[in-house]
Amino acid sequence: MDKRHPARPESGLGKLLRQWRETRGKSQLDLALETGVSQRHISFIESGRSTPSREKLMDIADGLNVPLRERNTLLIAAGYAPVHGEVPLDAPEMASIVKVLTRLLRQHEPFPAVVMDRYWNVIMTNEAAPVFFGKFIDMASRASPRNLLHLMFDPDGMRPFISDWRAVSESLLARVYREAVGSVVDEKTMELINALLSYPDGRGEKGPTMPFATPLLPMTPIGFVRNGRALNYFSMITTVGTPQTITAQEIRVECMYPADDLTEAEHRRLMEP
Repeated sequence: MDKRHPARPESGLGKLLRQWRETRGKSQLDLALETGVSQRHISFIESGRSTPSREKLMDIADGLNVPLRERNTLLIAAGYAPVHGEVPLDAPEMASIVKVLTRLLRQHEPFPAVVMDRYWNVIMTNEAAPVFFGKFIDMASRASPRNLLHLMFDPDGMRPFISDWRAVSESLLARVYREAVGSVVDEKTMELINALLSYPDGRGEKGPTMPFATPLLPMTPIGFVRNGRALNYFSMITTVGTPQTITAQEIRVECMYPADDLTEAEHRRLMEP
């Protein structure tokens, strides 16, 4: 080691930025070209030799597509106050988004639609969703907030009614990885994945690596069997396009659609009072 230039202690901010850069598969030069921040400055930040201004740090976060929650972490590591709020759904600043979500859910009747947080906990539904799942299981016995993935994987939930379970379970687990906020699986998401894998038949034959081997589909197919009748659906996901809060960014709306005319007709009969 050169005693004239002793090694500096690793910067918490530098370590975080390097992790995000490596996660996105970008070199320091790539990031410099995309953000307008010099490669030398990025190198100094990662090594702890320099602290960027708040504006420069947010430019770098934009270049790395860092989610809002994790941007707060970067700001705190740099010695700045966090700027992105995490507010309850009934907060005044969420009123316009809740209004849109309510309209979206209502317009999807009589097919199930739910609003979930980043960990698949259901926070809003239309009227059809609990009615539909209630045709298979006792929804009142499941504590709130209900988790959509646990509902599917639980042998006391929808699991016995799902056709082609192996393909569905692999597809659902692949979605957890693919739809993780910022495409990064955090510790709490890993806890959810491990809980799902602990269910009987949760792993399938391929083991815990199976989400990465599952082909990506533009929509998620899922079939149910009730009283010997097959009901085939696919679901599509909607997110908030330009979120201003952590809460808004982490919201996902999942809408189920009948995959064929027979399912649509059977579904309408099923949902009749």
